[in-house]
Amino acid sequence: MFASVIVGVDGRSGGRDAIVLAKQLAAARARLLLANVYGHGGMFDRDVLAATGQRDRATALLVQARVEESIEAEFVVRNDRSPSRGLHQLVENEHADLIVVGSTHRGPVGRVVLGDTTLATLNGAPCAVAIAPRGYALEPHSLTTIGVGHDGSEESELALRAARAVAARHGSAIRALSVVGLQSAPNADAEPLHWTEQTERVMSNERARLAGIEGVEGDVIYGDPGEQLVALSESLDLLLVGSRGYGSWGRLINGSTSTYLTRRIGCPLLVLPRGRTSPGAPSQGPGAHAAPAP
Repeated sequence: MFASVIVGVDGRSGGRDAIVLAKQLAAARARLLLANVYGHGGMFDRDVLAATGQRDRATALLVQARVEESIEAEFVVRNDRSPSRGLHQLVENEHADLIVVGSTHRGPVGRVVLGDTTLATLNGAPCAVAIAPRGYALEPHSLTTIGVGHDGSEESELALRAARAVAARHGSAIRALSVVGLQSAPNADAEPLHWTEQTERVMSNERARLAGIEGVEGDVIYGDPGEQLVALSESLDLLLVGSRGYGSWGRLINGSTSTYLTRRIGCPLLVLPRGRTSPGAPSQGPGAHAAPAP
């Protein structure tokens, strides 16, 4: 579970959705910070006064959210023209290990639908990112069944460890899915008639690998990873995936599969960055006080 969680709140319904999901993912006695990032431009006095007004409104918004959701949380506001950059900086300053955000206010209820800010928050995040589907706060939810995209990579092992931590608190069942596609089989440039036997060998090996993972129901499917994980999400209460091995170590990079998931998935999504050893690792330094930041 996660020990220091930042929740993005902007006054829309996605902020409520994010708070509900954050409470489910946070460890017992975790530090929760409700965050609002506001921005302005210019250096004239009127802009400074405008910024002061924005800061006051942002603070009032977070106080109201804390009361309405009956949540014990600190709050912090930050002035930055980019909401995603502001959230990333807060993670660095507060030594958080999870950001939780809501979907865009557009799109169908019950789906994760990324707006520009949510997508930007996912890209380059220095910690795990969880995305709540639109309307998640409208009815009670339990994390009964958790899914993990698991291909044996270091990233998928991290996702599995995080799934076990969440399951330990909620008593969840864990389902691991390995998707075997053309890219998984050797000699992928061979003629189609040669693919079947090679692919079946890969699938057989994957079944044996998943069968060896204790306490996990494993399944192997041939197809497109994004499509198959979206199909699996319809029967899940949470899906965890690891980010791929691109970009800076320890930062989450939004690849093609995770982009596909965030536009179509039917349950909350938790994406883990590469380079972390475990969720909920102790903070590297002191956190901020429960007061708005400049």
